[in-house]
Amino acid sequence: MADNAKTPRPVYRNIHVTDIVSYRLPPAGIVSILHRISGAVLFLLMPFIIWMFDTSVSSEISFDEFTSVFRGDLGWFFKLLALGLIWAYLHHFIAGVRHLIMDATHTVSKEQGHSTAIVTLALSTGLTVVLGAKLFGLY
Repeated sequence: MADNAKTPRPVYRNIHVTDIVSYRLPPAGIVSILHRISGAVLFLLMPFIIWMFDTSVSSEISFDEFTSVFRGDLGWFFKLLALGLIWAYLHHFIAGVRHLIMDATHTVSKEQGHSTAIVTLALSTGLTVVLGAKLFGLY
């Protein structure tokens, strides 16, 4: 005698943006998402980054004009933008080195992924705090 009772099929629904905050990602997932975000930020702001570099190294006069932006009325805002770029670069670089090491060693385990993700988050955050303190003149 066959059982005619069907098991309920899973219901898939669209994910709303507000649902994202309820997910608990492992550290490796957080690093992965932040790696993509930092790469997108660096890519989109590449013309601004090139302009900043060009202005800062062209001459002493252009360097003085460049640094005066950080001392003006909106200096705090430009310092905050620079801090965001610093974080994006540091996180993207450190996460990239993490991926290179994992690719080179061909040893990827759940524990290794977890520990290297924690190191990546700690290093990028710690270095950003140190460079931010220097940027905002705290030391």
